Parts: sequence; structure tokens; C-alpha cells
Amino acid sequence: MNVKKFLAAITILTLIIAGAEAAPEGRMPASELMRLDEAPKGEIARPMQTLTSENSGLNPGYSVTPIQNTRPVAPEDPLPNVTATAAIVIEASTGHVLYERNADQRMFPASTTKMMTLITALEGNKLDEIVTVGPGAYNAEGSTLWLDVGEKIPLGDLLYGMMLISGNDGAIAIAEHCGGTVADFAARMTARAHELGAVSTNFTNANGLPDSNHYTTARDLATMAAYGFTLPHFEEICSAKEVSFGWIHDDTKLLRNENQMLWLYRGANGVKTGYTDAAGRCLVTAAKQNGVQLIAVVLDSLYIWNDTIFLLDYGFGRVSSQKLIQPGDVVKTLPITSGRRKSMQVKTAGEIIMPVFEGDDNAYNIVYDLPEFLTAPIKSGETIGKIRVVLPNGKEAASVDVVTTADVEQKSFFRLVLNKIRGFFA
Repeated sequence: MNVKKFLAAITILTLIIAGAEAAPEGRMPASELMRLDEAPKGEIARPMQTLTSENSGLNPGYSVTPIQNTRPVAPEDPLPNVTATAAIVIEASTGHVLYERNADQRMFPASTTKMMTLITALEGNKLDEIVTVGPGAYNAEGSTLWLDVGEKIPLGDLLYGMMLISGNDGAIAIAEHCGGTVADFAARMTARAHELGAVSTNFTNANGLPDSNHYTTARDLATMAAYGFTLPHFEEICSAKEVSFGWIHDDTKLLRNENQMLWLYRGANGVKTGYTDAAGRCLVTAAKQNGVQLIAVVLDSLYIWNDTIFLLDYGFGRVSSQKLIQPGDVVKTLPITSGRRKSMQVKTAGEIIMPVFEGDDNAYNIVYDLPEFLTAPIKSGETIGKIRVVLPNGKEAASVDVVTTADVEQKSFFRLVLNKIRGFFA
């Protein structure tokens, strides 16, 4: 048995022992939460009011006793018990900031880096592409998927492995497959982040291992996460609690997400944990309630779960939702040319829910991108335009398709000619 296989066996045994304490239905017990967030040695930390589903956004059946912050906080900070050096909460569709602390301070991101690795891979590649694992991935430091040189694994499977259990070897294999080299792929990650508005970020690798030139900010991470939710497959990968793949090197064949917020918090749907000695404990979390998608980021936190619960509770307490467009709303009646009927109502194919912020004017512009007329033949349910919600800064926040509501046949050639003649004499 080689060293890597021996270490894998030890890891499996550890997981089996830990699994004996697991809560029913795969939930992470609160005891595990507090064990991960024990107070730093040498600091006096006092318990606070226990958080439950009655006084916070925790799911029913969970309770967490937060620990009072022992770090200095500005007197005007509305969340003094958040322990993170840098933090932010934003609403994803608008980018509206609900809370921030040192949000533009340059920080090490640790494995929250992998969120941008995921975005870059999703934008340029297909999930069913086969990745051949190289020696760079096999020799990766830190958390691992225990990949072997020469293994052939679908890209989508590796993306799940990278995001759920933070496999550094998976991130390297993805980067080499999608970018040729890790350095080239990291350069693409940086360039794309800057295009998204995350201009205070620089990546030198795909997994977040320490490097003095590998940095970001809480605001940039929130910006990247918010964009990620506009991409196909991003949410389904980030929000998966468990997945099974045949290539996993243990008998369970199971990957279980390290992000405990997926179990703890109502509506949690992502995103990524991170830790190195240089970065401290980091977490990017997403949660959606009543059509409102929030992104919370904590960097260099003493208690990432407690901090994130405080942040999301604060954010959801300061935003509500307004349904601007209902499914099936009649948008307009459009004339029809060359058809057996003269006009048709067109309707919305879905809904648009927009956030309403406390103390803000919440100005949205609704833009109708519709044709002046329809031309037969027409099939019911055809998309013929869009309704877009545009923010004052010109950014599109949401859109919905506008569709036809009936089949309309084209007039016969004889009738078309007859109508032309009638029109001429008229």
C-alpha cells in the first residue's frame, strides 16, 4: 500500500467514527458546529443568547449558542458580535450592500478561490468533458480528492468534488484541463474577475493555497458569487449537500459538503468554505428567502458559522420582496400580419420578484422589448420578446420572456393575393 492510499484509509476511518455522531437525515449536529468553532486559546469568550428557528433564520431542529466577540469593533458597527476581520452582505440581483466591514481590505481568500475556478470552468467548458489527471494534481498539498495520475474523470464530477470537499488536487486538474497550465488558468480567472467588477483581486492559482500575490476582498468575492448565480449549473453544484461518484476512492463513494450552512440556515444555497493559516477561516454563503437572494462573506473569522448567521439575519431583516411581474400577465395585444386572425394577446412566461430595501427609493425601470407586430404562422408558447428590469445604473437585474398564447395559421396564397388587390383599389 503506497503512502497516499494509507492516508486515504486513515481519512475514511476518521469519517466513519465522525459519522457515528451524525444527526438523523444527514444533518450536521450542533455539537459538531461548536466543536469546529471553539474559542481561541487565551481569550475570554462568553456564551450569548442561543439562536433557534424562532429568533433567527436557522432551520427547525437546530440551535447554536454564539460566542461573544473578543476582537475590537468600531463603536458604530451594527453587528459587534461578528468576529470577522472583513465581511459584507449584498443582495445578489442588484448588488445592494446591506452591511459591510473592511469590505475593500485586501485579504487572502483561501479555498473561496475555488468559486472563481468554478465560474471560469463553467463559462468555457462542458460538464461532460473528460479530464485526465496529471502529476501536478497528484502532488497537490492540503485537502484532497485522492486523485491518481492518469485517472479519467468527467469535468462536472471534479467541479462537485472541488466545491463540496475542497479538493485542491481537483482544482489543479480542472485548471490544467481548461487552461493548459495552472498559471494560465489563474490569469484567466483574474481577467474574468476584473470584467465582473472584482478589480481588487489577483489569482495565482486555482485552489487558494497561500501566495503573497493571491488576494481579494470581501466585496469582490460577493460580486463573483452574485454573478455565479446567473450561470447554469453554478447553484446546483454549490448547493449540493451530498453526491456519489464511482471514481471516489473509498467504499462510500460519497462526497459530503463541508459548508454546514446548507443544513443550518433556511434557504441556504451555497457557496464555499476556506481555511489556511494565512487567511484564517473564510466563508462565502448564499441564501434565498421569498425570492430574495443574499450573499454573505466573512474573511479571517473566529466563528464562521455564527458570523454568517448574524449577517444573513441582519440582511434579511432589511430587505423584503415585491412581485413586479406575475406569470401569465397580459402584456399587450399585437397585430398579426398574413394570419387567419388579426391580433393576439401576448403574456409573460414567468415572474419577476425584486427586492425592496429599507430606507431606499428602490427605483426600477421596466423595459419592454417587444415587436410591433407578429407574422403568421405562429405557435402558441413562442417567445417573441422580453420584459427587463433595469437598475438606475443601467444594469439589468432581472428579465422574463413574453410568449404567444395561440396557434395562428398563415392565410392561403390566394387570400393573400386577394387582400393585396383589395388594398390596391382601396
